Amino acid sequence: MITVSEALSRILDLVAPAPPETVPLASAAGRVLAESVHSRRDQPPFRASAMDGYALRNDEAVPGAILRVTGTSAAGHGFNGTVESGETVRIFTGAPVPTGADRVVIQEDVTRSGDSITLNDGLDRSSHIRPVGSDFRAGTAITAPLRLRPADIALLASMNIPEVTVARRPTVALVATGDELVMPGEIPRPDQIIASNAFGLKAMLESAGAQARILPIARDNVASLSTAFEFAKGSDLIVTIGGASVGDHDLVASVAEELGMERAFLRIAMRPGKPVMAGHLGDSAMIGLPGNPVSSLVCGQIFVLPFIRAMLGLERGPAPRGKAKLSCELGSNGPREHYMRARLSEEGIAPFDRQDSSLLTVLGQANALLVRPIGDGPRRAGETVDYIPI
Repeated sequence: MITVSEALSRILDLVAPAPPETVPLASAAGRVLAESVHSRRDQPPFRASAMDGYALRNDEAVPGAILRVTGTSAAGHGFNGTVESGETVRIFTGAPVPTGADRVVIQEDVTRSGDSITLNDGLDRSSHIRPVGSDFRAGTAITAPLRLRPADIALLASMNIPEVTVARRPTVALVATGDELVMPGEIPRPDQIIASNAFGLKAMLESAGAQARILPIARDNVASLSTAFEFAKGSDLIVTIGGASVGDHDLVASVAEELGMERAFLRIAMRPGKPVMAGHLGDSAMIGLPGNPVSSLVCGQIFVLPFIRAMLGLERGPAPRGKAKLSCELGSNGPREHYMRARLSEEGIAPFDRQDSSLLTVLGQANALLVRPIGDGPRRAGETVDYIPI
């Protein structure tokens, strides 16, 4: 068995960067920017009013001053003239500040009568003018790589960027294996269970930016597994679920090797998830996950998500970790790195009492994996430990 860090290193060695493609900005949310872009304009492109009020000369902003209203400046309909001494222009938020004006007095500080205004006492000191380029300037860069959030999309739109170059979504083929499995909605025999792992992994991978497809269940025989691998051809990554251990019916590794898989490793010193393998099959990378539901999803977090992030050009390394204080005592850990399902709260972090790798209900209640190193000694409440948010 190899360590988790060594296994991840070998998996990341299998990564081929996703090629770039250009997409409309309206379709770019959640994609990873592959090429940096630069703003085509200043924002705002003119001096803009930050308030509804009156634009005037700052040296005339004196309580009691009476000024003549000579026009209006609204968003999209600026005032083309010049504000001269003794004049003002009615202005609205976002409108261009006319030439000659360098102050906006808010409408609450003004008394209007016909075509003139009187400035009230207690004027605030702000100019209420947004300078040209106060948000960003022409040429301002948004640097790749970057997963594009809604705020990034809005920023790109305001920069007048209609399309962006992003990393192509990695394609993943998910192959659940086992005679005991049936798809959700089918009627299982008394000795069968519902195939759940592929659905959880599909959701996990697509939230990370991949395109995942669930293939038909591969049965525990050479012909069915060979057909499944044929269906998976063309995918960037093939993820098998189950069948990677050493039992009489665990045929995934042997069938894959018969088809030419170059194996990177088999079995890891971790809990849950010892029977994990990886390699290269044709033009596809391959990761074999355990069949137990929790093991499958935990290993997806630890190994498959970093593969997808690296392929998209994002950070290359393990899942991000945090630190928290234990809210309970823990006994010693054994010879395998343990990823304990845990709950992180204001009181600290505590693992669930039940850590069986078949318990999806526990995983569903967990929001963190508490990481126990190999041979980690007893821990007291209040000590700091590592965790991975999930």
